[in-house]
Amino acid sequence: MIKKFTIVAAVLSLAGCAHVRQEDLDAWVGQPVDLLDKQPVFLTMQSVRTITADGTEIRNYVNGAAVGSCNGSGSVSSGGFVNSATYSQFSSCVARLAACNNIFYIKDGRVQRYTPIGTGGMRCYTNEAMRPNFSGPANVL
Repeated sequence: MIKKFTIVAAVLSLAGCAHVRQEDLDAWVGQPVDLLDKQPVFLTMQSVRTITADGTEIRNYVNGAAVGSCNGSGSVSSGGFVNSATYSQFSSCVARLAACNNIFYIKDGRVQRYTPIGTGGMRCYTNEAMRPNFSGPANVL
């Protein structure tokens, strides 16, 4: 349990040191959607696509992880076995998705805007690997 917490804390603290660079966002404005379809970093992420009433396509490339924590008090003294009702009396767990939502607005086959939004305590970051024509080495993030 402590090992999992340490790993999650390390990931979140590394993300906290990074930041979103405006030049990385601006690099996408006006680019053909074909480049986004082939961009290697975004290809590794789960994505959600929606279309607005005016025909704007919105793509969200989700870079995230499920984060959970449990708190509790009391003790178990029934020979090591406990039923779920007893367990719920002294343990409380919370799960959430910490993610950077990389949101792209697309109209007429061109990227209009790229907006990263962090949720669940995750801070977004950008770098050269997230630009339209990136084809560099692996392990850049």
